[in-house]
Amino acid sequence: MRKLSAILCIGLFSALALPTHAAEVAVLDWRQALLSSDAAQRSMEQLESRLRGQQQEAQALGEELQGLQQRLQGGSFSDAERQTMMQEFQQKGGRFEQLRQQIIEEQMRSEQEFLQQSEPKLEQAVEQVISRHGIQVLVDPQGVVHSEVDLPNLTREVTDILNSLN
Repeated sequence: MRKLSAILCIGLFSALALPTHAAEVAVLDWRQALLSSDAAQRSMEQLESRLRGQQQEAQALGEELQGLQQRLQGGSFSDAERQTMMQEFQQKGGRFEQLRQQIIEEQMRSEQEFLQQSEPKLEQAVEQVISRHGIQVLVDPQGVVHSEVDLPNLTREVTDILNSLN
């Protein structure tokens, strides 16, 4: 009886003392994994290349608008001169806003396209990592309110797999 009790106690203590090597719960920042991937970097470089002309024009217009605004605030002009400057300011402001909106729309379209193209690869990479580590629950790092232990972060590993899939 004493042996049985000793064996049960040793078994219980060893079970409690063993860390769960098959990480049952882990974190994954899928956004970071995707954005850190080589494919995301290439996509951003292509987007910047496509938008470079519009961004330069918008920057130049922004500087011109600031200069016009300063001139309008600081100078004394005839009504006709002031009216002409105001019209120029409005025209350039309209063009600036149009460029800004086009850039935003192109960025959103490009991001959506990248996410749609990357989704199957992301799912494949996540499945590989889940299988490799025996994950039962995978959570977003922002969704973890409290954890007594450091949860394995699989983000870098998913990024590496994404890079190998390209």
